[in-house]
Amino acid sequence: MLSRRRMLAAGAGVAAATALAACDNGNKAKGTWSGGGASAGPGGGDGGGAAAPAKVTITPAADTKDVKPGSPVTVAIENGTLSTVTVSANGKNLDGKLDDAKHTWTSTGSLSYGLTYTVTVAGQDAGGKDVSQSSSFTTLKPASVASITFQANPMLALKNGATYGVGQPVIVFFNKAVKNQDAAEQAMEVTTSPQVEGKWHWVTNQSAHWRPEKYWVKGTTVKVSVNLLGVDLGGGVYGGGNSTANFSIGPSRIAIADANTHQMECWIDGQMVKKIPVSMGKGGTTTGSKGEEIDFFTRSGVHVLMTKEPVVTMGSASYGITDKNNPNYYEEKVKLACRISLAGEYVHLADWNIPSQGKANTSHGCINVAPANAQWFYDTFDTGDIVEVRNTPKQLPLTDGIGDWNVAWNQW
Repeated sequence: MLSRRRMLAAGAGVAAATALAACDNGNKAKGTWSGGGASAGPGGGDGGGAAAPAKVTITPAADTKDVKPGSPVTVAIENGTLSTVTVSANGKNLDGKLDDAKHTWTSTGSLSYGLTYTVTVAGQDAGGKDVSQSSSFTTLKPASVASITFQANPMLALKNGATYGVGQPVIVFFNKAVKNQDAAEQAMEVTTSPQVEGKWHWVTNQSAHWRPEKYWVKGTTVKVSVNLLGVDLGGGVYGGGNSTANFSIGPSRIAIADANTHQMECWIDGQMVKKIPVSMGKGGTTTGSKGEEIDFFTRSGVHVLMTKEPVVTMGSASYGITDKNNPNYYEEKVKLACRISLAGEYVHLADWNIPSQGKANTSHGCINVAPANAQWFYDTFDTGDIVEVRNTPKQLPLTDGIGDWNVAWNQW
């Protein structure tokens, strides 16, 4: 959940506060009140009915260093009212709001890193005489600032307001490594309707994923809020700003491809609507150009559809087979390609492999389907939908695309 920190004024070292009677010596020290004095009582003279002097409190206190940009700026007055408050740095004013009673001004904008801000206050005391005060403070200058992006997957940015499949996790990607992951998680909040329990998991030190225990329910709306400005992420890195995004969950579309039956069952909202003959990874191994072992198994486990492209150039050189004399060498343009892993697994049209579909596994690792079935799958399934592969000896790793659903909930 988001954490909120408030700076509490406690003593002279925390807030710049002054309560002074008017004086005529002409000295106006930085951060001090100046203006009208106490008003006389109803009977005139200097009796006990004199009004108390105005007292202005500015937070952060005068000359405070290393203020975090997430901290609020407040100005409060006792025994008087505020007229104007400006908080400025580099010629720009910080947005803020004065309450209806004109007793408190609170910033609504965000401070920036590494700047000196000047606070200028004008008001009136209880007797209507002018009051003024000024002070300054300096914000933290971090060694490095991290920004974030919301992702649908490692290859695709999340489109705000879009609809995704039931397997779509919330992904926050940091452009710098995060050492203090607890602090980052406290600054990130996911809210859903209907409400569902979920957890964060760091897939890498730059990528945090949030998901529920089971696939999303159709129609769920999801909002992610990240308030990182001023948050210490460790190693001299601080959060660079605040961001929000939202998306919704569409119909439940789940395809289950079985290497034993050579069939892919396609389920929509709990009903099997189509069974597609397929040919999957042929298995076996070869040696790559750098001496590495390369296998040709389709990975078992839950894949999440990442991207769709009408035509993709696929080649064995992408995973280490560059020798054209190797019988596993190829480079081809493939149509209706639905990507399901970073390693290069796709559900795609393979008209050259129709004789094997439904009968044998002969591909280099992709799920081959006939033209009409490929067109139907391409038109029907979309980003965030599930493609589950069964009965192969190799498991999809967590980091190969979106392997989130292959991690047990008690380990997430």
